[in-house]
Amino acid sequence: MGKGGQAPQSKSTHWVSPYNPLSKSAPALPSKGEIKAVIPKECFDRSYVHSMYFVLRDTAMAAACVFIAHRTLSTDLPSSLLSVDALTWAVGWNVYAFWMGCILTGHWVLAHECGHGAFSPSQAFNDFWGFIMHQALLVPYFAWQYTHAKHHRRTNNIMDGESHVPNVKKEMGLGENMERQGGYAALHEAIGDGPFAMFQIFAHLVIGWPLYLMGLASTGRLGNDGKELGEGEIIDHFRPWSKMFPSKLRLKIAISTLGVMAAWYGIFRAAKTYGVLPVMLWYIGPLLWNQAWLVLYTWLQHNDPSVPHYGTAEWTWVKGALSTIDRPYGIFDFFHHKIGSTHVAHHLFHEMPFYKADVATAAIKAYLEPKGLYNYDPTPWYLAMWRIARTCHYIDDFEGVQYYKSLEDVPLSKKGGKKID
Repeated sequence: MGKGGQAPQSKSTHWVSPYNPLSKSAPALPSKGEIKAVIPKECFDRSYVHSMYFVLRDTAMAAACVFIAHRTLSTDLPSSLLSVDALTWAVGWNVYAFWMGCILTGHWVLAHECGHGAFSPSQAFNDFWGFIMHQALLVPYFAWQYTHAKHHRRTNNIMDGESHVPNVKKEMGLGENMERQGGYAALHEAIGDGPFAMFQIFAHLVIGWPLYLMGLASTGRLGNDGKELGEGEIIDHFRPWSKMFPSKLRLKIAISTLGVMAAWYGIFRAAKTYGVLPVMLWYIGPLLWNQAWLVLYTWLQHNDPSVPHYGTAEWTWVKGALSTIDRPYGIFDFFHHKIGSTHVAHHLFHEMPFYKADVATAAIKAYLEPKGLYNYDPTPWYLAMWRIARTCHYIDDFEGVQYYKSLEDVPLSKKGGKKID
């Protein structure tokens, strides 16, 4: 076993993953086939009608949300911004943005199912509907289809993983002796624990998605040729020649990029015709919530101080897939098709339709939990988000078995300095 970080010790009452690959008593991992054997075969049956029902259901909810907002809200600014009318106007549009963004995340999940081939038996049918739903949300469908598939192929792989790839301590501005040399380490010291956690949440949920698509954050460290990227080299989702993609996909990447450009042109035309403010209220507000939800899911389902990440020599597909975490999302499970509460099953078998994932999760849990291999954190998602924002900042190295560490545990560089909680 290569060098690696130390597994965190269970000192508090928060959830800790039962699987520690560094432990001498760590159980042997089952194969993918052995796990699949415990799942009822009908869980893998895909239905055109069943999937399209959810498209229609979510679209009907979106239409109802628009109808209610149209009947109760005005896009005109109140005459006085310091008035009850202005407060009512602001609250009303924010409520619309939140719930419309929540509903549109259901469409995003359905398009994600299309990309995986879980929507129907026909990939052409999947790509048709997936392209429409994702491009309407400014997602380059074919580009993200490829990178998300890589995320599944290389889950929690430090070098070749995709999305939410952890930074090593040097990338966070820490020296060999844990001295704070700059970057995020210096920022954390300057603003304190709580504000830095708030910055983490903002960076992930507000600007994280566009930065990721542009190749400026959270991408893998290797190009499609398996070679490490050069200093400052960017792999984005829009250039057909980006090192993110093999050359055979260039036409599809170009189609996705043109689709996003067409969507932005439509937004521009709408703003020119109806005004910038109405477009911001009706579309951009919900879009920001939609993007926050999708980043939140990918952030929380694979990260915790007790869940390992693996260097190339240590990583296996099963290790990566079993590093996934199921979490409870309450009412949002209804809107988001249980993508967060059945995520272990999804990562093991992405071709399984989401409406069968409950049954599959029960079977997987019954098989893996007695072995200490099933991750379910009962912590409410918003508390888990805050905890991860405070504790999952960096890993020590690219090799071995690594666990997230927190800048809160790094000594301050200034003598007599005090932390701001």
